[in-house]
Amino acid sequence: QVQLVESGGGLVQPGGSLRLSCAHSGNSFAFYVIEWYRQAPGKLREMVANVNPGSGTNYADSVKGRFTISRDNTKSTVYLQMNNLKPEDTAVYYCSAFDVRERNRYYYWGQGTQVTVSS
Repeated sequence: QVQLVESGGGLVQPGGSLRLSCAHSGNSFAFYVIEWYRQAPGKLREMVANVNPGSGTNYADSVKGRFTISRDNTKSTVYLQMNNLKPEDTAVYYCSAFDVRERNRYYYWGQGTQVTVSS
């Protein structure tokens, strides 16, 4: 059973930075794709960034050039460095994970961490 625990959220002023962490408790972390999603009030959940086992990354257009996702396989943790934050980045941020070896993909989810960008 995999558990994901997010941390690092908080209140920040526009233009500020935060670093979110997603700690993965299961084995074989190196085989997991880790994704960050966010959901703002009244909006659908959207994918923000992901990183695959080879450390290849993808980003939503809205965060390209501002957010960086990275993984540390020695710590079974993925980070989301968020710079130049904007009020529209305010949302609950969730990490998700799935094992690329599994034919029937199962997504694990964390409990979420709140990010609020406001002056």
